[in-house]
Amino acid sequence: MITEIADFAVLPDKQEEFADAVREGLALVAGTPGFRRARLTRSIETPTRFVLLIEWDSVEAHTVGFRESEAFPKWRAIVGPFFDGAPTVEHVEDLVTHP
Repeated sequence: MITEIADFAVLPDKQEEFADAVREGLALVAGTPGFRRARLTRSIETPTRFVLLIEWDSVEAHTVGFRESEAFPKWRAIVGPFFDGAPTVEHVEDLVTHP
């Protein structure tokens, strides 16, 4: 399992609309084989900063299965209008976990 970390700067005064768009758009993401679960967070100190954490079976499930699918442009059309600059995306793997 890997976790995709997508870091978004959102236009001022569009935070709630962005969160609603992510809720809507995650239905497209969740239909991708290899998707496990997702969680959207918002910064307390910087309320226009959001981090979306998506767990996938593999990097390829995200980069090929989702990004190269017909669902990806639909996802971007839903959430993209709220971006204040390009998001940064990277993948991480768990090394240590603790209950």
